[in-house]
Amino acid sequence: MESYLLDWANLLLRWLHVITAIAWIGSSFYFVFLDSSLVPAADEKLRAEGVTGELWAVHGGGFYHPVKYAVAPPQLPPHLHWFFWEAYSTWMSGFALFTVSYIWNAGTYLVDRNLMDWAPGAAVAVALSFLVVFWILYDAICQAFGRRKNGDAIVGALVAVLVVAAAWLACHWFAGRAAFLLVGAMIATTMSANVFFWIIPGQRKVVKSIERGEAPDPIHGWRGKQRSVHNTYFTLPVLFAMLSNHYSFLYTHAHHWLVLVLMMFAGAAIRQFFVMRHGYKLGRNRHPAGYALVGVAVIAATIVWLTPQASEAAKTPIAQADYPAVQKVLAQRCYACHSGAQAMKNVHLDTPEGVKQNAQAIYQQAVVARTMPFNNATQITDGERALIGQWFEAGAKVN
Repeated sequence: MESYLLDWANLLLRWLHVITAIAWIGSSFYFVFLDSSLVPAADEKLRAEGVTGELWAVHGGGFYHPVKYAVAPPQLPPHLHWFFWEAYSTWMSGFALFTVSYIWNAGTYLVDRNLMDWAPGAAVAVALSFLVVFWILYDAICQAFGRRKNGDAIVGALVAVLVVAAAWLACHWFAGRAAFLLVGAMIATTMSANVFFWIIPGQRKVVKSIERGEAPDPIHGWRGKQRSVHNTYFTLPVLFAMLSNHYSFLYTHAHHWLVLVLMMFAGAAIRQFFVMRHGYKLGRNRHPAGYALVGVAVIAATIVWLTPQASEAAKTPIAQADYPAVQKVLAQRCYACHSGAQAMKNVHLDTPEGVKQNAQAIYQQAVVARTMPFNNATQITDGERALIGQWFEAGAKVN
């Protein structure tokens, strides 16, 4: 019953997390587009009010005319929309999903004893520390170098080094699947923290200054914009890390930390293309196709690098690739989780009927995707996977 309820919790939280992430990323992408597409206001009255940019757009049968004030409008409207629930709900639903999926059964899903043989509690504590420590170091880098000459480049380089170091540590301390998600969660936590600790508090200070009739400090707008820009470059790397858990060839590779780093770098480069594309259309910068080409080239090189090579065991015909031989493998490698009254996900592999019913799933999970046994906890060999493959391709007979 616990496994069944956890599956439902996982499904509903994943659904909620995707919905809120779409809302947050969508609004983030829109405002990056808006900032990059603004042109000087044509109306003298708007310029006199402090408008520094405007945009005309058509969508859904209507025309829209958003304008931007350099620091603050001369008077606040009665209804001011704030963008923060998207970020907070995305983080809360994501953390709840990570808790249900990995922390709840940390000994199985978070710990790989071939890497670190530590207690589940210790693994959970270290995993959570990734979220906190990365934010602290990132924030310190921004405050120390963000306002210097060439500060953006310095911050970008240092944060990139920090991400690489975190990815290396996570992939050497935790099970590969969990490590990829943990790095994504770490960066996503920093994105939400940017909103919670800097962007929204800065905006509230600006609003209070206007309400008191004081001139707002422009530093709040500058800092909020800086952290928002950082968030937009984090977005595609985070999305890749979150999607990666469905593809075992990524997180089971011998150098999976480098795979993660390369794909996140490709995502950031491609995001740079889309950010600068808006400015190019207005003649503000050269065509940014080079960034997209770099990102695509990195992805293509990674695909070539990860191309699987058939093992010698898979190439060698197996004389007795029949059910009795497969049953021995299942008994040694799979019965621990898929037998008896407590069989995981109600998948029984300890009877001929159960094996016949789940033959396709066995082949997909053990031979094609190689995701089972989970984290290869029972140390199934390539030869045993090949045996299952040959049995399935011969008709998956159980009698």
